[in-house]
Amino acid sequence: MGFADEWAGFGITLHTFFRKVFTQKYPHADTEKVMMPRFHGRHQLNRWPDGLEKCVGCELCAWACPADAIYVEGASNTEEQRFSPGERYGSVYQINYLRCIFCGLCIEACPTRALTMTNEWKLADKTRESLIYEKEDLLAPLLEGMEQPPHPRRLGDDEDAYYGGLPPTGQVDSRVPGKTIEAPKAGDAK
Repeated sequence: MGFADEWAGFGITLHTFFRKVFTQKYPHADTEKVMMPRFHGRHQLNRWPDGLEKCVGCELCAWACPADAIYVEGASNTEEQRFSPGERYGSVYQINYLRCIFCGLCIEACPTRALTMTNEWKLADKTRESLIYEKEDLLAPLLEGMEQPPHPRRLGDDEDAYYGGLPPTGQVDSRVPGKTIEAPKAGDAK
């Protein structure tokens, strides 16, 4: 090994030292990244058409999670305080996105399809506490015709009527006062 061999490595450094710097902004300046429809992003707790929560607090999603990122506490519904149409609801629901590996096993385990994954992928934040999503952060927004729980079931008095959809034709639609349910016309999609 000679004297020049020891300094030969610095030649590469000096060669690249005076090049023009190429920096690309993230995400690419004027384009928004569009995800595929089945992309596994942020979780969402869904609602029934009257606004009641679909989560029944069974904790199967927490058991299925390999990263132990989900914490659920179930509680019983009462007639005065009804959050879901069944006997129970998820009173505490947390997902720790510092642990979540976005595998989708939790949504496969959910028997009521209460938990799904959206296309939202921008989850970075500045504090660890802000990456632990509470139930209020995960609940789907209320759409037109929905009412904020707790309230009684609006789509039928018994479970068969509720889970089957709208009440039979001719009955008063409890979501819209004074309106009756009409039979679907031939050719209408369900």
